[in-house]
Amino acid sequence: MTDTSTGSAAHLLGRLRLPVVAAPMFLVSGPDLVVAASRAGILGAFPTPNCRTLDELDTWMGTITDQLGEATPAEPDARAPWAVNLVTHRSNSRLADDLALVAQYQPDVVITALGSPLPVMEVVKSYGGLVIADVVNLALARKAVAAGVDGLACVSAGAGGHTGHLSPFAFCSAVRDFFDGIVTIGGGISDGAGVAGAIAAGADLVYMGTRFLATSESMAQQEFKQMVVDHGPDDLIISAGITGTPASWLRPSLIANGLDLDALATPAPRSYDSGGTEDVAKRWKDLWAAGQGLQTITSIQPVAQVVDELERGYLEAATRLAARAIASARL
Repeated sequence: MTDTSTGSAAHLLGRLRLPVVAAPMFLVSGPDLVVAASRAGILGAFPTPNCRTLDELDTWMGTITDQLGEATPAEPDARAPWAVNLVTHRSNSRLADDLALVAQYQPDVVITALGSPLPVMEVVKSYGGLVIADVVNLALARKAVAAGVDGLACVSAGAGGHTGHLSPFAFCSAVRDFFDGIVTIGGGISDGAGVAGAIAAGADLVYMGTRFLATSESMAQQEFKQMVVDHGPDDLIISAGITGTPASWLRPSLIANGLDLDALATPAPRSYDSGGTEDVAKRWKDLWAAGQGLQTITSIQPVAQVVDELERGYLEAATRLAARAIASARL
């Protein structure tokens, strides 16, 4: 029987035009990007640490719900779905307060990162939301599944910002051995053909950050957007020397800020405090992260145009795959 409850995975996926998440990006994703993405038919998301105060977070979430419309029991699909990203690491002193606002505004999906999803489970499940855990390896994936999450966001090699080390295909295949929930794959995927390939490999959704960084609606500085347009994968460097966790950075931005690239081999102390110091925010504001998919980004576009292009590429790739499968079946 098909599950049509508002909090079911099948219901969420059925509401999307394209199986893509505009991944939450620190200091980049805001209300404009979330609303534009969700209106275009994909899942818009933002990380709560982008709001420096609770009042600002309250305003952002209110703006998103106002612009996307209100769901009602009679019309549960009256608005496009959206998501927030919560840092559940113990250093995040604002988690409880952020979670209270989540309970108030009830985003369809809560994506947890950099810690166990357990602290959010009761609140999100109480209103029928879905919990997806951001994981970078199989050990974390197994822990998240044991905690009862609805889905996994498998951050793989090639992802921008905090990145993983497994191939997207290897990660997806391994996770499918023990999990039948929502599998989201992210890492270097930036076009429709890549989306189709991930779905063919067993994923349900594709995480895309960098592709939506260089959009009109993103909060990234214009120079940051242009750097993404102007550079390719060879201009990236992976280092834990800035946040304490391996992340993919644009080498030109590190050089422009006078960093010694050799010194970045030493990991920095970890900190994910939403209350954060100005120094923490400054690291991400001045030092720019991106993923390997930036090679396909050739201009700064509105989100709606990006989604249109992704859909065309996705359908073309799906048609090619179907034709190959039919031809093989005839042999």
